[in-house]
Amino acid sequence: MKRRELLAVGASLPLMAWAAEAPGRDGKPVPTSGAPAAAEAVHRAADVLDVRDFEPLARAALPPAHYGYLATGIDDDRTLLRNEAAFSEYEIRSHRFADMTHVDTAQNVLGERWPMPVYLSAVSSLAAFHPEAEKAVARAAQTRGARMMLSSGSSTSLERVIAERHAPVWQQLYPTDDWSVTKAMVQRAEAAGADAIVLTVDGRATAGVRNSETLRRLARVDTRTCTNCHAGNRHDMWLKAPLFAGLDVSRVSALVPADLTIGWLDRLRHIVRGRLFVKGIVTGEDAALAVAHGADAVIVSNHGGRNEETLRASIDCVAEVVAAVRGRVPVFVDGGVRRGTDVYKALALGATAVGIGRPPCWGLAAFGQEGVEAVLDLYAREVKAIMMQAGTPTIAAITSKALLRRGASA
Repeated sequence: MKRRELLAVGASLPLMAWAAEAPGRDGKPVPTSGAPAAAEAVHRAADVLDVRDFEPLARAALPPAHYGYLATGIDDDRTLLRNEAAFSEYEIRSHRFADMTHVDTAQNVLGERWPMPVYLSAVSSLAAFHPEAEKAVARAAQTRGARMMLSSGSSTSLERVIAERHAPVWQQLYPTDDWSVTKAMVQRAEAAGADAIVLTVDGRATAGVRNSETLRRLARVDTRTCTNCHAGNRHDMWLKAPLFAGLDVSRVSALVPADLTIGWLDRLRHIVRGRLFVKGIVTGEDAALAVAHGADAVIVSNHGGRNEETLRASIDCVAEVVAAVRGRVPVFVDGGVRRGTDVYKALALGATAVGIGRPPCWGLAAFGQEGVEAVLDLYAREVKAIMMQAGTPTIAAITSKALLRRGASA
């Protein structure tokens, strides 16, 4: 049976058999980030109607542990689910008397013109989801004109990804707790052509510390031998990712240093020659500090609910961060963005653009490059639709006046 035929059969089932064998608390199924329990059988990515409908297709295509890695939050997954649910607390105030003859979804970001204000966020180890891994995502980014952020834990080298995209990418940075490794990774990334280094600051509670229950529950029903791919059953990215290849990682014990202070950020700013973004900001105070110490952009993010169970959604942090930044640098946001209306709401709160992480991975797992392209196409279509309905012909026309927090008066 061909891969596409297998996906179609799997998607037509309510849940795969292994899912039924992996109950959560009180016998309930493991959460799937709010996605439908099943999707119609489809044979082409272009036939999928909703980015959420890619999730059950991905679940059908992946081994349990690999799907668990993608789906998991921590503890009860409440922050993960809250990221998506919080968008429903913002209402769009549509205006009817506007000239919508020409609708332009393009956004100017740091001197570049993007077709729409959506970029591909960094996700590690994409080879776990599809053989073409980051190469397929890079090609999709190229065909759709989307910006791409590459993880430190990428399965594919930065050089190959840039070659596939035919343009630079942003290199996400897990700095580790060994400064010599940090410096070497930055130098390697910039030499390869990365035009921004994206420091992740929200990853202190990493594997072995955080309680990734969804992943662990699904791993228990995965009958494969993990040591076939993970030597010694270790999953530390510094042991296998190309960005670390050839470096002495013998002293590395964590992805983020325990002493990541503002002084540490100053030290990093000193060695980064190009742009430096700070990812994982959720408060105005930290945003102001990052900008004051040389950040060229801040990314509002709680790591998709994977690292902390704060119950505070990323979208709820945007207005506070935007106010603190005061227009000095772009503000990006990721976490729970599943609709074009979600993109619109983030822009209305002051974000420059939004990142998407899990949805492109669902598309990749189900259909490879074609799936990632279809995910981006859905966002593009939905962004244009809400702009037309709301009476905002350009991205610049989307302001805070277009949004109302539920329960508040206009």
